[in-house]
Amino acid sequence: MDANHMDVGPVVRGSFSPADIRRGMLLYAVTDRSWLRGRSLVDCVRAAVAGGATFVQLREKGLSTDEIVAEARQLLPLCRAAGVPLVIDDDVEAARRSGADGVHVGQSDTTCAAAREALGPDAIVGVSAHTVEEALAAQAAGADYLGVGALFGTSTKSDTVAVSLEGLARICAAVDIPVTAIGGVSTRTLPSLAGTGVAGAAVVSAIFAAEDIEAVTRELRRLAADAVGSR
Repeated sequence: MDANHMDVGPVVRGSFSPADIRRGMLLYAVTDRSWLRGRSLVDCVRAAVAGGATFVQLREKGLSTDEIVAEARQLLPLCRAAGVPLVIDDDVEAARRSGADGVHVGQSDTTCAAAREALGPDAIVGVSAHTVEEALAAQAAGADYLGVGALFGTSTKSDTVAVSLEGLARICAAVDIPVTAIGGVSTRTLPSLAGTGVAGAAVVSAIFAAEDIEAVTRELRRLAADAVGSR
């Protein structure tokens, strides 16, 4: 059997309550190794967590399931030590095999219901939404949180759907589960989220392209707390 397919003991998933998940939305770090400039992903995630990232999504579209499992198994110990949830983008099988805390799915990915069935009731399942209708459908299907955007335009994804700040506010008002805003979020744009009702912001390049990831993450967390506190 290939080493990447070998079981490494029983999968032990973290235990995160709805309140824990809501707090985790404050500063949600989404990985993208294309910004790392030769640095290791685990070192960059470690710096982000040290700077105050409250949630991590492993999103590496160019990797196979086996490779994602291997990356997740490197990230899990540092996330566990910090009490930070780790979810996998879209790949339910990688989430199941690695013991990650859950999965994040888009509108064209595995459905929320299918992800929940595969991973069980204790897994975190996040869903991307762009409209109130999509948000309500995800909540009804059992999503734990929503990722809404792209808010400010983004260079990290080519298939994004634009969402206005007004649209974001309407989604936040329509659902009971927490919402994290994504798409072009940076130290410059994050303050614009104030008053929308978001639980926090999801950040990709502003964290992982930074020369000093820990310092930038610390500043982003401060700005996120200010924006969420102004709801």
